Amino acid sequence: MSITRLETQQRMSRIVIHNDTVYLCGQVAADANTDIQEQTRTMLAKVDALLEQAGTDNKNILSATLYIRDMKDFAAMNAVWDAWVPEGYAPARACVEARMARAELLVEVSVVAAVPQR
Repeated sequence: MSITRLETQQRMSRIVIHNDTVYLCGQVAADANTDIQEQTRTMLAKVDALLEQAGTDNKNILSATLYIRDMKDFAAMNAVWDAWVPEGYAPARACVEARMARAELLVEVSVVAAVPQR
């Protein structure tokens, strides 16, 4: 059994790879003082960068769990999400309203993806 941990700190690893499956820690916006759409865009850019580091991309996402501070922002967040997900590659997904770790955060995502065979 092989487990690879990348960007590991005391509390968590940003990336864990096991059996050709990538697990990302929760990702939030680069700037939490922006609106839901900009927070979603920068959050997904961070997901893209981590997936690339792990040798995969958003066409290989198996599942995503989105945490949104207020469901009033659901449609605006989905507009950005829908533009980001490649057509025909939508993952299994859940979206729940949740209190965030910091009040200014509006959205967070946790992603599981496959690493394609080389």
